[in-house]
Amino acid sequence: MIKDKRIAVIFRTVSLLFAIVGLLAMMGVFQGDVYPGILAYYTIQSNILAVILFGMLTARTATALRQKSVGNAGYFTRFEMICVIDVMLTFFVYWILLSPNIFTMADGYSQWSFKNLAVHGITPLLCLLDYILFSQPRRLKYRDVYCVVIYPLAYLAATSIAGLLGYTYQISPVDGNPVRFPYFFYDFDRIGATSLLYIGALVMFFLIIAHGFYFVDKKR
Repeated sequence: MIKDKRIAVIFRTVSLLFAIVGLLAMMGVFQGDVYPGILAYYTIQSNILAVILFGMLTARTATALRQKSVGNAGYFTRFEMICVIDVMLTFFVYWILLSPNIFTMADGYSQWSFKNLAVHGITPLLCLLDYILFSQPRRLKYRDVYCVVIYPLAYLAATSIAGLLGYTYQISPVDGNPVRFPYFFYDFDRIGATSLLYIGALVMFFLIIAHGFYFVDKKR
């Protein structure tokens, strides 16, 4: 744990700016090609969460820096842990499930572009690194382990209901049919009950990671 608020505020400011630039680039703001539907993707929503997290941490650290430059720079530790795991969901799902299938979110999509690497890789890792470097030890409570699945499951429920009601995310380049679910692993139209296996596996995977965070926290 680094106990220097000057280092923390620099790291968090740079991370905040990077997360904002990566998010805006992925949304097409710099190209003038923004479409509202992109906000329905978990990638975008999780990166907005990362921006909120870094914004809170930067503001809190800057305020504390005025009083003392050296000392604990860990704030909102329990909230940060939940955010980190929720954002890391983007990292793991993309690189393990979506990337091998060359997932296409929009026209002009490039797997190795700056915007793609930013939102699916670098920003989630910056969130994790901040937690490792600056979070206060022994702040987590056991119930926090289960809080990490609240937002992903709420997202899953909301997008599933929208899809079942007829919302279309894109047109399939394979068969030309409308795609009613944003990610293939819970596309009930295409893989049916198999989606429940994917969902269950993801929930278990992240509960295991959350337990790991909790037990490591108790040993720090």
